[in-house]
Order: sequence, then C-alpha cells, then structure tokens
Amino acid sequence: MIRTKLLKGQTHRSAPTLYLHRRIIMKKCYLGLLIACMAMVTFYCDLMSGKMIELKHYPIDDLKGLAPQTVGEYLNNVSSSGKIEFDKSVSSDGKGSIKIIINNATKINLFETGKIDIENARLVYQAKVKTEEISGQVYLEMWCVVNGQSYFSRGLKKILTGTVDWTTLETPFLFKKGETPDNIKLGLVINATGTVWVDDIRLLKEPLE
Repeated sequence: MIRTKLLKGQTHRSAPTLYLHRRIIMKKCYLGLLIACMAMVTFYCDLMSGKMIELKHYPIDDLKGLAPQTVGEYLNNVSSSGKIEFDKSVSSDGKGSIKIIINNATKINLFETGKIDIENARLVYQAKVKTEEISGQVYLEMWCVVNGQSYFSRGLKKILTGTVDWTTLETPFLFKKGETPDNIKLGLVINATGTVWVDDIRLLKEPLE
C-alpha cells in the first residue's frame, strides 16, 4: 500500500468534506447573484411604480450634447490628460458609448442639464461604466448649482479600479423644499491612467415623503 506523507499543517479532505465545501461556495455565488438581481428588480419596480421619476436620459448613441468645455478640450485633443471618442463597438445597449483614454488623473464634465424643476426630492445621477487597466479609481461626481452656490456629490460607495465589465454607478443629492438647481453637471472622476467607457446616463428623481 502506498501512503502519501503529509507535510506539517496539511490534512486529507474526505470526499464528503470536499462536496460540502463546493456546495458552500456555490451557495455564496448564487446568493451574490440573487442580491444583484433583487437590486435591479427593486430599481425597475420603483421606476415603473412612479416612485423614481426619470428626468433626463442620455443613451449615448453619439457624442451630441456633451458639455462645451469637454468638447473643446478632449474631442479636439487639446487636453494633455487624454481624449474622448465615440465607440460603436463597445456598449451596454449595443448602440455605442463614450470612450475615454486617460494619460493623467482628471475630472471630466460630461453633461449639463441647465435649470431643472425639482425640490423636496432625492436626485440620483446614474451611469453604466466599464474600465480597462485602470491604475487608480473611477467614480461619478455631480455638481449642483443652487442660488449661485455650487455643491457636489461623489459616488464613493462604489469605486471601480483595474478591469471591470459594465457596472451601474450612482451618486445622490438631496434637495430640500424651496431648493431648485440652476444647473447640474454630470461628471466623472478618473484618478488614474487607462481606458473608461460610459453609457446609459440617467438623472432620476425620488420624491421625499
């Protein structure tokens, strides 16, 4: 009979033990998938029920409507931080996306809404983002101009780094009664080098009860 000598700290696992170990791993994977699906279902149920109201939608079928400063710097290759182009081949919905190639850490203002009729509500800036070989962090940033004062909200709860497939990012801002924004800037912070794609940008409103 041949016996395998175990090194110090090693143990043999029986077939039942390995089976249980695999089942635990599979259950954790299924649980993570279930939580993600439930979050998506909750969002769309809120949207369909009227709890979440869509104020703006930028599907990114082209680069029309980008903030003027962004067009001047990145589309015309004036900025040393990188460049922006429309990518037909990479998209979350099959219609194209904004491709951002970054050489230095930067902040990019993608869209400006102008004055929006919203008060006593929670405003949510949402976008689908994909990254490739990002050396640092990528997250959403929203600036709201109210009565001449600028306030920002950053989506630091979900930050992308490295190479990540399409992920929905968001950042909220709370407007009290009587507060109406003169302008809202929807931007992206890229504290890194690499490539980022942005698609399906939405601005949602959730009335406060």
